[in-house]
Amino acid sequence: MEPRLNFYKSGPEAMKAMSALEQQIARSGLEKSLIELVRLRVSQINSCAYCIDVHTSDARKAGESERRLSTVAVWRETPFFTDTERAALEWTESVTLVANTRVPDDVWNRVKDHFTPAEMVDLTLLVNTINSWNRFAIAFRKLPV
Repeated sequence: MEPRLNFYKSGPEAMKAMSALEQQIARSGLEKSLIELVRLRVSQINSCAYCIDVHTSDARKAGESERRLSTVAVWRETPFFTDTERAALEWTESVTLVANTRVPDDVWNRVKDHFTPAEMVDLTLLVNTINSWNRFAIAFRKLPV
């Protein structure tokens, strides 16, 4: 696979807008480790090799264990994640797969007790933003280095 386009060089204003989203996520009250788990799970769902590589590394730097990183794709079948992390991961999957899931009420009902309304907005922004990054990286064939 060969890279198609350097989207940072070709669209600096678009990347500035994406960076503004990242700044909001960084200012949010969401824990850094949770942010990286969400980014990793979305990237797994979307099969984005570049983002999986980046966010696995970033999650390690945020203190994530190899055990949790290797099982985030099967989080439902492991005891390694907190109830809040499980809620975030379920929301992450449902929002990422919105065309199929329509983000049902039962998912909402399981998630809403773990996050404030502002945190729900920030969590959803996080999911949307990493989905956007995945689409840039996949469409333009950004490769892990």
